[in-house]
Amino acid sequence: MTDTHLPAEPEPSASDIRRWRQYLADERAEAAVYAELASRRHGEERAILLGLVDAERRHEAHWLRLLGPHVGLPLRTKLRTRLLGFFARRFGSIFVLALMQQAESRSPYGDDADATVAMAADEQIHEEVVRGLAARGRTSLSGTFRAAVFGANDGLVSNLALVIGMAATGVSNSIVLAAGIAGLLAGALSMGAGEYVSVRSQRELLSATLPNPGTHAILPNLDAEANELALVYRARGMAPADAEAHARERLYGLECVHGDDPAVTRAASHDDADAHAAVGSAWYAAFSSFCFFSSGAIIPVIPLFFGLTGLAAILVAAILVGVALMLTGAVVGVLSGAPPLKRAVRQLAIGFGAAAVTYVLGLLFGTQVG
Repeated sequence: MTDTHLPAEPEPSASDIRRWRQYLADERAEAAVYAELASRRHGEERAILLGLVDAERRHEAHWLRLLGPHVGLPLRTKLRTRLLGFFARRFGSIFVLALMQQAESRSPYGDDADATVAMAADEQIHEEVVRGLAARGRTSLSGTFRAAVFGANDGLVSNLALVIGMAATGVSNSIVLAAGIAGLLAGALSMGAGEYVSVRSQRELLSATLPNPGTHAILPNLDAEANELALVYRARGMAPADAEAHARERLYGLECVHGDDPAVTRAASHDDADAHAAVGSAWYAAFSSFCFFSSGAIIPVIPLFFGLTGLAAILVAAILVGVALMLTGAVVGVLSGAPPLKRAVRQLAIGFGAAAVTYVLGLLFGTQVG
């Protein structure tokens, strides 16, 4: 008699069980983050986030099948994922989506034989989905955020360079402190005014590219056989043949000639909204630049307020500014979907490089004066 029983599945190893249970915990936690974000959204964004919840539940079911009776008690998720859940519950902001984008990009499923090919592909698609959701927030944030980051970084670096450069010349502590405060006020006012003028000018330049709203009123007066209406559409990006066809439709009454041209108005208004959102508000940019420059520039002056002088003041200022530069770089990394540590180190190197050059020049100047 032939034995028709299939061979029993081999028992998973202890390391496999631990890894699968960790995957299970992470999938559950990520599903909870997406569900929390969905509860704070509506419409299409909510539907997209709930679709991600369903996908994470499918992955959860895969690990449950592999674990079978070895599921055990729920494991604690990674600290990063727990923090994401906390932020999603408290804020539900662009920061959470940016962090989730990074989490999805670091999925280990591509190198794990126990995860299916479809699961690995899912994680890559999830990264793109989250990237798309985060893009909307990044666009609205980019103008003001650019001014804020630039202002804080400039305040940190320029005033640190000023303070340690003055200290290196050997002048008294009161003069260094006065120079630091003067640098703070002058830089903050200059940054705020510069950002306002810059952003305002950019918005005016973008507005100048929009169609003149009164142009549609003269369409009935154009010669139907010889006119430049097609050139308008070509200038807005239409192919020559499409531009000619659309111009004929407009002039021969296939569309209503009394009203705005949908082909131009819709495209122009959409482009205008996107462009203006990316640039941001001039007043917001100026205010955030002023405030963040001031908050950055005050840090190198703090040791002087507490009476530190000479090398001690320089070292403490450098440490405080270094921490602030790394935090600024890390925030930029998070929001841009890049590794925070890499951005933090880059910010630190650039800032300290500029300050070091100024310090050396201060030493040389002080030596020459002496």
